[in-house]
Amino acid sequence: MLKRWLQLLLTGIGGWTGYVLNDWLAGSFGHPFGWSPAIREYVMMLLGATLALILSYWFSEWIFMRWTLAEEKLKKMPMAELLAGMLGLLGGLLVSVLLYPPVSRIDGMPSAVPIVIAGLLGFAGFRIGVGKQEELQSWVSGIGSKDKSKGKKISEQHKILDTSVIIDGRIADICKTGFIEGTLVIPEFVLEELQHIADSSDLLKRNRGRRGLDILNKIQKELDVKVLIYEGDFEEITEVDSKLVRLAKALNGKVVTNDFNLNKVCELQGVSVLNINDLANAVKPVVLPGEEILVQVIKDGKEHGQGVAYLDDGTMIVVEGGRDFIGSTIEVLVTSVLQTSAGRMIFAKPKLLEKAL
Repeated sequence: MLKRWLQLLLTGIGGWTGYVLNDWLAGSFGHPFGWSPAIREYVMMLLGATLALILSYWFSEWIFMRWTLAEEKLKKMPMAELLAGMLGLLGGLLVSVLLYPPVSRIDGMPSAVPIVIAGLLGFAGFRIGVGKQEELQSWVSGIGSKDKSKGKKISEQHKILDTSVIIDGRIADICKTGFIEGTLVIPEFVLEELQHIADSSDLLKRNRGRRGLDILNKIQKELDVKVLIYEGDFEEITEVDSKLVRLAKALNGKVVTNDFNLNKVCELQGVSVLNINDLANAVKPVVLPGEEILVQVIKDGKEHGQGVAYLDDGTMIVVEGGRDFIGSTIEVLVTSVLQTSAGRMIFAKPKLLEKAL
């Protein structure tokens, strides 16, 4: 049915084109066969409509396919991107309206030219609006969140989660404590990556992916936090990390991660980062040399005679001369604390040996 309407539309356009070209042909070639202007108009309209109808049988299938593809693409387009495109379209049409008076005054200018200009400017405006969607969204959110009394922005901070921090799972516990404010943003391309991991043939990856999906389900249903599923995408970018950086810039938000490389990329591009590992290291209890700790020695150390123990937060304690106490719970005296890129390491010696000396 749609094809029939399309053919009818093309036939009407052909008839209108014949009518428009009538005066131009008469001025260029005179009045053939001595026809009157009225008869000539009808003949040109009939000729244009007939040619358009014939061509429509050849091109209607192609136009219908392109129309269907464009319709499907518009259905999949996020609402924010579609609104930005519509604003660009209106801007292009407004420019064409401003250009119409001077263009229409040009001698010999066909009446169809302003319509073509309006179509081209409208299409260009739509493409520009879609391309500037992120900047427009950031600008609108900034205006909407301005404190009129003070003239300062009080925009709600967006926390953008990456795949690694979702799989890690500690973000749910942090949200439960109330230390995370603002809105948690979960991009759709991160969900797709998480789904791909959950469908992996590798058992370990599959379990990690499913754990991540369970964590998201817990955050949405059990925790009192605002969650936003961002449906937009950056098709020109293939790497998920690069998409996260672009999204953080667009939303003026912060990336929440425990990925070391993504952390460095965000810092280089001026994007704020909340690193879960940094937070975990920051809240570990402070242990100073000379303090006494009750630990359980569980295994050998790298050096001869050493034993290894762990605090409740996972901090490793190297006990000098602790090999003889493996499996026992003893008091140790802290001798030094070393901060490394892998975390904090504590060196100690058994208090029993200290007393013996």
